[in-house]
Amino acid sequence: MQRRQFISTLMAAAATGSGHAQTSGDWARTEAEARGQTVFFNAWGGGEASNAYIAWAAAEARRRHGVEVRHVKVADTAEVVKRLLTERAAGRHSDGSVDLVWLNGENFRQLKLAGALFGPWAEALPNWPLVDTAKPVRSDFSLPTDGFEAPWGTAQLTFMANRVHTPVPPRSAAQWLAFARAHPGRTSYPRPPDFHGTTFLKQLLIELTPDRGALQQPVNPATLAHATAPLWAYLDQLHPLQWRGGRGFATSAAEMHRMLADGELLLSLSFNPNEGAHLIASRQLPASVYSFGFSGGTIGNVHFLAIPANARARAGAQVFANFLLSAEAQAHKADTAVWGDGSVLSADRLPAAWRERLRQPPPGALTEAVPTLPEPDASWVQALEAEWQRRYGQR
Repeated sequence: MQRRQFISTLMAAAATGSGHAQTSGDWARTEAEARGQTVFFNAWGGGEASNAYIAWAAAEARRRHGVEVRHVKVADTAEVVKRLLTERAAGRHSDGSVDLVWLNGENFRQLKLAGALFGPWAEALPNWPLVDTAKPVRSDFSLPTDGFEAPWGTAQLTFMANRVHTPVPPRSAAQWLAFARAHPGRTSYPRPPDFHGTTFLKQLLIELTPDRGALQQPVNPATLAHATAPLWAYLDQLHPLQWRGGRGFATSAAEMHRMLADGELLLSLSFNPNEGAHLIASRQLPASVYSFGFSGGTIGNVHFLAIPANARARAGAQVFANFLLSAEAQAHKADTAVWGDGSVLSADRLPAAWRERLRQPPPGALTEAVPTLPEPDASWVQALEAEWQRRYGQR
């Protein structure tokens, strides 16, 4: 299908797929307004692969749409949130310092509840009909997005093992404990509040809690005590079986990958289903390493793009976000040689060439279908980490 015809088809789908969708004329005006604008894109700048990808996308936006994108590299998105809320409190309702921000979870919650975001706009984008709405693209850590942020990439807790040493991996929390018992000293997880360590705790909590529904609500002392009791009982059994008898923990997922490569650990973990392939390609892991998930699913989420209410370049931000949702941009991002970040698009809705690119995971990537379990409400993270530190932090 020719590009112009393909875009026309998407525009027609967008016009019927959302109650606040733009017409083709609306979008043409948005594109015209965007030309010549400069978009200050505040996004985490700590990864070489993601930085290089953003630079590529910015160059494409300049070439195709006349939009200048400047990557403002941030170490902590919470600092961007604080700046936006400060601007709002000071009455700076236009000409803001941020036009587009990469965020999810608690950062989105703070901005949305404060009325500091522009929208709704996401489901009016011409490329929205390509989005896989079976993924959690309309909810961000249990808070409805309501069109105030556009999905950009996916992440899901994924485990790794070496087929030479572990031909049959554990497929549940119960099996993980049995595996640790059969292989004492050969399992671990990063010490919370490391992101991967906390994610592993949330995975166990979802599997073990007697009331999953409570996790989708803001935490309180009563629900924390009731929901987490089975988790602490489980960890009391698991920790003595772990590396260093549970008196020490891996410092990060990266350290677990190195220990897996050395054979010191039999299992590692990531929040990127493609990371195993990247580590094999870069010779950080042997070719015999494979990725797997739990049979009942693993925790996953989507990371998003949002436009502040006081953004100067709203049109440019929408045009850039729409490009980032294109089949080309999503396939390029999913390439493990580029970044390896998961796509938010439905392969079934793409032209054949792009569909095949997204459906051919390289060796070492997660190839099996693993159900995605929703994130708990964002308030659970701090409560879970604090209780973990109280119980195990001094070991």
